[in-house]
Parts: sequence; structure tokens; C-alpha cells
Amino acid sequence: MGCSTGEEDAKRTMSANSAGPARPQAIPIEAQPDSTTCGPTCLHALYRHYGVELPLEQIIDEIQRLDHGGTLDVFLANHALARGFQARLYTYNLQVFDPTWFAADEVDLADKLAAQCRLKRRERLKTATTGYLEYLAGGGTILFEDLSRRLLRTLLERGEPILTGLSATYLYRSAREFGPDDADDDLRGEPVGHFVLLTGYDRHRRQVLISDPTHPNPRGTRHYRVHIDRVIGAILLGALTYDANLLILTPCAN
Repeated sequence: MGCSTGEEDAKRTMSANSAGPARPQAIPIEAQPDSTTCGPTCLHALYRHYGVELPLEQIIDEIQRLDHGGTLDVFLANHALARGFQARLYTYNLQVFDPTWFAADEVDLADKLAAQCRLKRRERLKTATTGYLEYLAGGGTILFEDLSRRLLRTLLERGEPILTGLSATYLYRSAREFGPDDADDDLRGEPVGHFVLLTGYDRHRRQVLISDPTHPNPRGTRHYRVHIDRVIGAILLGALTYDANLLILTPCAN
């Protein structure tokens, strides 16, 4: 994908080392303003990590939202593409993508997505498909690869923070949630999706370092470590809420 210049309101202060250290230990992240803005808050933190200064409120206003108020990682990716970033998306969302689409190089993902959308009437699928078609047209890449310890470790150890949509219910081992106030309810509740940043890996303890905008946070802090196996499980179960993706953003040098 070619590098665009981005919009004028994205103030670039990148230097030769703007990608950060090879093994980032933490990426500062603000508390999300409400229960539905975890995605834009993670994107805001990632922008700042790469030297792009945009107000969080502006990002929240500009990101496409779902009817219930949340968003999809592809909408976050589209926002970044429009500002001169390159984007790679590893998907595990079988509600949108069929594994056979990645078995041959000649498969046109845009054609498959559009054809599927004509046959299935789910509104969430239509909304997601629109986002993915825009993403592909904007030069974004979609990959399908086993979600393994090795993949996560490789990405993180070469200094690539990961913005991921996963299952908060599984990550926190919390009760499922029910109703307009997202009350804990182990009987009537539904699993909940969430966005966090994966920022590093501790080989000795096999733990992933996480920057999490939830406040107050079930872990007591917005920066904590979780065993890699739980992280993998949480990402895969994100498919229940149309998440289950790894988003890698790379800034283009001006």
C-alpha cells in the first residue's frame, strides 16, 4: 500500500525512532470516557505512541459506531488508513470470514464479502462488510494465520503493539452482562467484547503486557500482565461479539 500524507489535523512529530523500543513495556493509555469507547481510546493511545496528536474526543466523534454504541476494529483501522498509516489485520472472526477464502491467492476478498452480504441479512454483518470493503479499498491487508504463542511473541518482540478486540468476559473471568446498564448477571447475561493494546511479552513468565482503558479496572490498574494462553483464548472468543482480530498499524515516514 502506498503511504498517504494523512489529514492536516493529524500533527506528526515522528522521528527516526518513533516506533518506540524493540520491546515496549507499556503504552500510556487514558481511561475510556464511557463503557462503549474502549476502541477509540486504544487508537488514541496508539496514535500518541507513534507521535500523532489528536484529541480523544475528536477520535470518538469520527469513529463509526454500532447501534449499541460500540465499534469494530475495522472502523479503527479505516480511521488510521485515512491518516497515512499502513494496516495489517489478522482475523479469526468466522462470522465474517470463511477460512477457505485464504487458501488460494487468487481469491478476491472484496468479491467474497460482497457476495456473502447479498445472501445473509444480518445487520451487524452488513455493517461490518461495509467497513471491510472500505478497508480493502484503502490498501489494508487481511491475513489468516494460526493464533499461536509464536505469532503473538514474534509480533510483540519486534516492537509491534497490537490493538485487539477480544472477550472481556474471558479476559477478566467476570460475569456476563445484562441490560442497558451492563449489570453483572450470570444467568441472563451475554458475553462482552472489549478493546485493549498488547504492548510486550515476558518470555520468562509467558505473560503478555496489556494497556487497558477500562476504569475502574478489574485488575486494579490499566497496565498489567496476563498469561499468553488466556490472551489467546480471549481473542478467539471475541468472535462472539464480531471481534477476534489483531490490528497492526505502521506509520509511514513523511
